Amino acid sequence: MKTRLGCLSNKSDSYSDFSEFLPPAHETTARCLKLSTDEVARWSESLDHLLSHKYGLTAFRTFLRSEFSDENIEFWMVCEEYKKMKSSTKLVSTANKIFKEFIDVQAPREVNIDYRTREKTKQSLEDPSPTSLNEVQAMVYSLMEKDSYPRFLKSKMYQDLVNRAHAQGQRRSV
Repeated sequence: MKTRLGCLSNKSDSYSDFSEFLPPAHETTARCLKLSTDEVARWSESLDHLLSHKYGLTAFRTFLRSEFSDENIEFWMVCEEYKKMKSSTKLVSTANKIFKEFIDVQAPREVNIDYRTREKTKQSLEDPSPTSLNEVQAMVYSLMEKDSYPRFLKSKMYQDLVNRAHAQGQRRSV
């Protein structure tokens, strides 16, 4: 792992069908980022804080990729973009892609949801609206909050970020 968050390697999203809906995963090669101790520490307050910070989200995605369990965060991000869509044509095509990629049984990046939620979502997507995925997105968020997020906070990766941010803060104040 490089010394600063901005140097974390971000693989490109492996499913190009969704790349237009996901925010770009920038690699900062020429200039590494300096994060304050407060920013990095705030990520431990809640999953919302982590996901609402551009580099917190990047760090969390990188951590999940390292565990080969990034389908939940990728699904959550695609849902965030889906909610913003205005075109009914785009909603229909995107809803179908999301269902086939993440929700359907044996989907390539299947998220862990129960049968009832899967069926309810399938029905909801027959006439998609920007809120059609809200229930399943909330379920996936809850899974991340209870499982992935605590593992991230205990991870060596996050602890290294906290320590490096603290060390950078110490050097700046000298």
